[in-house]
Amino acid sequence: MISSNAFHYIDVLDKAMDASWERETILANNLANVNTPNYKRQDLDFEAVLESELGKSKYKSLDAKIADIHMHHLQPRIYTDYANFSYRLDKNNVDVDTENVELASEQIRYRTLEDAIDFDFSGLKTAMQSSS
Repeated sequence: MISSNAFHYIDVLDKAMDASWERETILANNLANVNTPNYKRQDLDFEAVLESELGKSKYKSLDAKIADIHMHHLQPRIYTDYANFSYRLDKNNVDVDTENVELASEQIRYRTLEDAIDFDFSGLKTAMQSSS
């Protein structure tokens, strides 16, 4: 992580990418356990953590909110989904179709975050070239 005010957005995007990568791993693990009796699917929630951090600065601009975020507070929460009831006799609650859709969605999110970081660094590179 880079400690400079110019890189707050990149730091948040980096944390989001880490969470996205971890969620992909969790979803793949759910799929690997589709036939494990009594297995309960797991998931990861980063969006609620980020929303909570941004919401602490209610009447500030987005730039100010991002600058106020404490990066060590942006820890995604892994949880076990006991509420997703299973209709299966083995009490496993993993639905292959749902997990595959979630995994594909997460892969798109990861690529989008990657593109956003590339875009931010390209902008910084252009700004540095312009000033020299």
